[in-house]
Amino acid sequence: MNESYQKYLKLGIVQFMAFPATMKGEGPILESVHTIAADPAYQAIEITWIKDDATRAKATELLASSGLAVYYGAQPRLLSQKLSLCELDEVHRKSAVKEIKAAIDEAAQMKALGLAVLSGRDCAASQRAAATAKLVESLQELADYAGERQLKLTLETFDRADYAKNCLVGPTPEASKLADAVARDNFGLMLDLSHMPLLDETAEQMLSAGKKHLRHVHIGNCVKRHAKHAAYGDEHPRFGIPEGENGVAELKTFLAELFRIGYLSASKTTPPVVSFEVKPMAGEDPVVVMAHGKRIFNQAWAELTI
Repeated sequence: MNESYQKYLKLGIVQFMAFPATMKGEGPILESVHTIAADPAYQAIEITWIKDDATRAKATELLASSGLAVYYGAQPRLLSQKLSLCELDEVHRKSAVKEIKAAIDEAAQMKALGLAVLSGRDCAASQRAAATAKLVESLQELADYAGERQLKLTLETFDRADYAKNCLVGPTPEASKLADAVARDNFGLMLDLSHMPLLDETAEQMLSAGKKHLRHVHIGNCVKRHAKHAAYGDEHPRFGIPEGENGVAELKTFLAELFRIGYLSASKTTPPVVSFEVKPMAGEDPVVVMAHGKRIFNQAWAELTI
């Protein structure tokens, strides 16, 4: 591909994954946001909760001056507190909804354009229909709440396997049917190259099934076949590690499929987001890992023939 990727997409980065010390709303938040904001390769950033009001205000000011499109990932709020939007117990489900409403308020305060969630843990097959109905109820309420604050809501699909997040949603065909049931204009799906192997889906299968509701994309890697590996499961190691599933070839195929389904298109007035979700392993430098991701992306983009 000879044309700049900026014609087709906004390249983003998941800040709290690149700097995992910030994932619980604390740590070097301002320093990490500044590092990303100072890098002109990125047009979008995905942040998460910031517990300290003063730090959140400073981050908001920094992001306002950066020109970055801001998105909010509420997944850490749910995962770290073991909250589930598909919980059958109403008290627990409502606690999860309340937590995400607080995240939506925070995202609106930070002038974010959208907010992402995940479903919650899988359950027995006999209970999945009931859990899915609870999830639809949660997402409808949250989409309405987000819409009142001019925010879009996305559901990120995760694996349904014991070696990783083991979420209800889950396989992309089921996620698409779920989005049909939610039926809100400001609601859609987030699909992730990192999760694709964990779902036992190909790029064509995942993106064909999800294209109707696809609103946001993550790209990254995973380790699936080496149970003793430090990054086994849904840990988002850098691209191309020997034990991993995704490198230049897989990213190139994924990007080509994004073009095929129309997610990437020169005709779009506002380019959609494609964000790196990469996490440094022990001893690795976050800035170097991010730079490595950009090199892999540039190589895959250069090899595209669209």
